[in-house]
Amino acid sequence: MADQPMQTCPVCKVRIIKLVGGDRVLFSVGPPGTRATLWNKVCQHVSNPACINQDGKG
Repeated sequence: MADQPMQTCPVCKVRIIKLVGGDRVLFSVGPPGTRATLWNKVCQHVSNPACINQDGKG
């Protein structure tokens, strides 16, 4: 996972760009955010093992 510069979540379709200082999440609407923002908006409400943001840490 760390080798890929960008991932797309198969569940919610957001794009996550891997950066040295922290990942950047590109939502379909609104400004970019962090994995913590993604967790708060989407992931905590989804119980799908395919989600790539399972732990809620940003």
